[in-house]
Amino acid sequence: MSGKEFRIEHDSMGELEVPEDALWGAQTQRAVNNFPISGLQMPRRFIAALGLVKWAAAGANAELGLINSDVAIAIQQAALSVAAGDHDEHFPIDVFQTGSGTSSNMNANEVIAHLATESLGKEVHPNDHVNMSQSSNDVIPTCVHVSAALTINEQLLPALAQLSKTLEAKADETRDVVKTGRTHLMDAMPVTLGQELDGWRSQVDHGIERLNDTMKRLTALAQGGTAVGTGINAHPRFGSKVAVLLGEQTGVPFSAAENQFESLSTQDAAVETSGQLRVLAVSLTKIANDLRWMNSGPLAGIGEIALPALQPGSSIMPGKVNPVIPEAVAMVCAQVIGNDTTITIGGQSGNFQLNVMLPVVAYNLLQSIEILSAASICLADKAIAGFTVNAENIARAVGRNPILVTALNPVIGYELGAAVAKKAYADGRPVKDVALEMTDLTDEELDRLLDPAELTEGGIKH
Repeated sequence: MSGKEFRIEHDSMGELEVPEDALWGAQTQRAVNNFPISGLQMPRRFIAALGLVKWAAAGANAELGLINSDVAIAIQQAALSVAAGDHDEHFPIDVFQTGSGTSSNMNANEVIAHLATESLGKEVHPNDHVNMSQSSNDVIPTCVHVSAALTINEQLLPALAQLSKTLEAKADETRDVVKTGRTHLMDAMPVTLGQELDGWRSQVDHGIERLNDTMKRLTALAQGGTAVGTGINAHPRFGSKVAVLLGEQTGVPFSAAENQFESLSTQDAAVETSGQLRVLAVSLTKIANDLRWMNSGPLAGIGEIALPALQPGSSIMPGKVNPVIPEAVAMVCAQVIGNDTTITIGGQSGNFQLNVMLPVVAYNLLQSIEILSAASICLADKAIAGFTVNAENIARAVGRNPILVTALNPVIGYELGAAVAKKAYADGRPVKDVALEMTDLTDEELDRLLDPAELTEGGIKH
């Protein structure tokens, strides 16, 4: 939009100039003028949800006989074009706006009314028609839930499934690679690399389970509560019809919230969802940092694996290659944990019948979902799937690990075992050689008791 020529629009507060080629009206322009704060606009997914909710609302009003079918069809066509992203440049309002999101709701009402009026050839009013049976106070909470639920369903859950599948395949590939376990970053009893990766897979799978459980509450919608939760100016069946229509359009089973007073005044489901995203961020941070440690070196670090070399790692040190994907994932996780703090504060900012931090809750929640989705794909495809195992380094460390003496505890006791381990450390010798000198066990018995592969299976060795 050029912004060089203007037309005059009016609302209940009077007249003002609006760019000639803008699809929005007076209330949107007031918000543009009032909130030149961050330059951050409401996310694409949120605008899509606004379009879908307006589409469903027009359909519900038509089914209930509250609006003429030709007006409803024009609104629905315009709303779906908004949902598809055809008019994103006409949604200019800053995230940091009125806490109810009224500005964004009116932005959608005005754009859709403008488009519907053009297609129908007669006036479609943003409040009387597009916003019929609605209030910003139920539309915006509904859009928070719809946008988050759709993004989780379409992006995050498939990404996590791919990460889980990649981890499962890599765990199977490395199930016989015996390595030194570590607790407190110190040498411990051996595990297999496959066991280690399978632990990561379990973290991801539990993250999927948590999100699926949360979806039961996230798909319950505020629509129908209107201004304060009583449903004033809306048909009693309006909210449930909107939910059914949204479910048919998206394939996600939305429903009307059981208690509209809760759904308008709180963002508990969004806070819960963010909490599950925070847990997922903690899980991915653990995986990313383990990968960084295992890849460290290649000569002076642990050097158990080699991550794919993706780019030069230094502007001054030729040949250096860094673990860029785990680092990027760890930064994503830090951002998600920070977003969760904002969402938590937003969630506790419900006063009486309305939460008044809805736009910032929506912005941060959607960002967390989207960047976790992308990070999970990157981690799976560009780090885990392609890393190689440094078998020689792993075997060397396992063979020299005095902690293997733990397996002798049931036979020689803890005290003698500790003495064997200390001497093996001090002399830099394999624990088997020291145990041959300090115990009555034979070479064959020690080979059997100290077999690292056997030790990864647990249990008592006799």
